Amino acid sequence: MNLSDTTPIQDSLAASAVRLSSIHSRDLLQDTARNDALKHALAGCHFDFSRQRVDQQALAELIRFANSVDLPAKRDAMLAGASINRSENREVLHTALRQGAAGVSKSIKIEVAETKRRLYACVEAIRSCRWRGYTDKPIRDVVHIGIGGSHLGPELLVNALAHLPSAQKAPNIHFVANVDAQDISHALSGLSPETTLFIVVSKSFSTLETQVNANTARSWFLERTGNLDALGQHFLGVTTNLVAASEFGFSKENLFPLWDWVGGRFSLWSAVGLPIMLKIGCEAFDRLLDGARAADQHFAQSALDQNIPVLAALLATWNTSHLGCDSLAVLSYDQRLALLPDYLQQLEMESNGKSVDINGDPIDYRTMQVLWGGCGTNGQHAYHQLLHQGTSKFAADFILVGEGDTGHNEHHQWLLANGIAQGQAMTLGHVPANAGEQHKRVQGNHPSTTVVLNSLGAEQIGCLLAIYEHKVFCQGVLWNINSFDQWGVELGKQLALPIFAQLSGEDASTQDPATRHLIDHCLGLNRAK
Repeated sequence: MNLSDTTPIQDSLAASAVRLSSIHSRDLLQDTARNDALKHALAGCHFDFSRQRVDQQALAELIRFANSVDLPAKRDAMLAGASINRSENREVLHTALRQGAAGVSKSIKIEVAETKRRLYACVEAIRSCRWRGYTDKPIRDVVHIGIGGSHLGPELLVNALAHLPSAQKAPNIHFVANVDAQDISHALSGLSPETTLFIVVSKSFSTLETQVNANTARSWFLERTGNLDALGQHFLGVTTNLVAASEFGFSKENLFPLWDWVGGRFSLWSAVGLPIMLKIGCEAFDRLLDGARAADQHFAQSALDQNIPVLAALLATWNTSHLGCDSLAVLSYDQRLALLPDYLQQLEMESNGKSVDINGDPIDYRTMQVLWGGCGTNGQHAYHQLLHQGTSKFAADFILVGEGDTGHNEHHQWLLANGIAQGQAMTLGHVPANAGEQHKRVQGNHPSTTVVLNSLGAEQIGCLLAIYEHKVFCQGVLWNINSFDQWGVELGKQLALPIFAQLSGEDASTQDPATRHLIDHCLGLNRAK
């Protein structure tokens, strides 16, 4: 069954969408029982779905839909280690990294525990200054080289949790992702090879951008030291391809595994999270895992109508496929979470940006919204005008932090006030009392979710990110798509290879006219230098 099928459940959902189109959100909020049913708490996080355009009847129909596509059974299959990634014949077991998957084999549990032990030993050695560079100086700077899932989660959390007391004695963490030379040049500026450690993360050890940047880092180090034997003291690797990593120059003891059953965008809980561990320390990283494990247990055990990621997925699917919301704005009202929209873009759009179902058949209904966003209150003076008075249909996630961290109470109160007020305006709108002031009309009636983290601790953000991970899985089930492959990404990589060669002088006559023109134009610019 899918969203295009003609069934009593789909007919009921379609009828509810029509019925609710004539009911404004300000009227829905008058139903106290409805509001209470849409508020949930977990691990220091408060999830408020009451500003969504749904009533109890529609919510009950959405739960029926979830049961009709066997969501509970498919959830259990994922957590038990079934090969649900059908196009790649792989298990999906990122929950095993936080010991939240009950059905995981003993061998996987042992391997995860042993890798964690090695990681923590490495982290403690670096943070305590026992790890020394080739001139016996401690490590002061760490340059993390990765892209996509190997980069977005670590950078988000290193920034989000930099205020923790344990983060104050960490080395400086720098991130390099873009193949643009400006990125790595900026990261390396002012660094000394004697006190710099590189972490290279590539699942396949063939990701083009990461390879190019890693080679540049290696050359930078060797040009300044002339010491090939010192690489082992200054390079760590995270990969599944241990052979290729060894050929690069990594010593066996400096390599950490990343398994096929962990997708890149679900991998920050693994060795990919090494920069997070270095920043906040092992105890705080354990609390991050604790928060994610709380989300795993809630997801596995809670009834569907009380299950936070299930409700989030159902409402997101409702907004997209029935209410016609083409985009999701993620609005972080905390500067420390400025990178959250970037992280969620990959997590959600790379997972569920699909136009064929799990059988490879084309689908004729909307799937993933375009996810974008930014940091409040900056956005209020930019794109919020469109959100309030534009013609686009959208949904929004507001992310707030209840407790401020800076000691500037007035600042934080204004931040919270603005975040709450923006959600209110998008929900209630504004009808001018004066007929001559229709330019001030704000329609409102836009669905939104508000999440309040009691504080920005490791446990809270661990819970939040795991909830989003499970939401993504549930949406994939509801849309009947595979959330765990990304063949569209692979196509772009493949097409870049011959173009690179042609920019180096090979014959480009086989390219399409538009591509051939751009190659010739760029070649001409370089010849003119």
